[in-house]
Amino acid sequence: AEGAAPGKADQVLSELRYAFNPGGFEPGRRLDFAAGGLRVLGEGEGADILLWLGDGAFDARYGRTLRALVAIMRAAGLDFAVLGEAERDCGDLARRLGDEAGFERLARANVATLAARRFGRIVTADPHALHVLRQEYPAFGGHYTVQHHTALIDELIGNGTIRPEAASGGTVTYHDPCYLGRYNGEYDAPRRVLGRIGLAVSEMERHGATSFCCGGGGGAPVSDIAGERRIPDLRMAQARETGAGIIAVACPGCTAMLEGVTGARPEVRDIAELVHEAMEAVPAAVRA
Repeated sequence: AEGAAPGKADQVLSELRYAFNPGGFEPGRRLDFAAGGLRVLGEGEGADILLWLGDGAFDARYGRTLRALVAIMRAAGLDFAVLGEAERDCGDLARRLGDEAGFERLARANVATLAARRFGRIVTADPHALHVLRQEYPAFGGHYTVQHHTALIDELIGNGTIRPEAASGGTVTYHDPCYLGRYNGEYDAPRRVLGRIGLAVSEMERHGATSFCCGGGGGAPVSDIAGERRIPDLRMAQARETGAGIIAVACPGCTAMLEGVTGARPEVRDIAELVHEAMEAVPAAVRA
């Protein structure tokens, strides 16, 4: 049986079926943000880390975050690679919108792709992909160690592999992504990273396990009916109350939703961008 999907959901689900990403982009464009230079892991090849880019890679704004993350990983001397054109949407959006068959097609294709390659762990900056890869792909035979990019960065700073310079003061507020915090229990690593680069975190009233959604989950951006106030507007109002000039984020969906808020507001910055800037402030001889 088929049901009706509200808003733009039907179009998005169609793109997922035929282009394997919700925007209908050519698969190769997932690497445009890097302007070449990323190692693509072919069948039978291996790397210590598989970097799962996610569909945020198609977005010009989120490309800045991924470039920062790649720069951090290179500075740390990590052995990593990406799937390139072989990476498909993880299926999160299809499942949340109720297209279970579409989700299963994407999941099985990705599990087969991953099975043909060797890697120790998957790192991703997308909590939705992290959740699907870690919690939902085991049902299809995909069992992986999956790490969020903030946890990787926390690890690299903690063991001294990278030494970003601590900022001279400064206050930020941090927005917990739903799929990183409530669904996967990662609250501490992002905050530790911010502290390790010298930033004080001024918490919003709704944070941690009681955090407030940015409005980007569950397919809401493509299916919601317009209301008097948007969820990201409500969340940004909470961020303004902290007085912080920056709202630190750790998810491409959160970046897009919060940057879409108009009017005076804190600057939206992914934690990888803040860390990369702190590393750029350190002379190369010291950084090594």
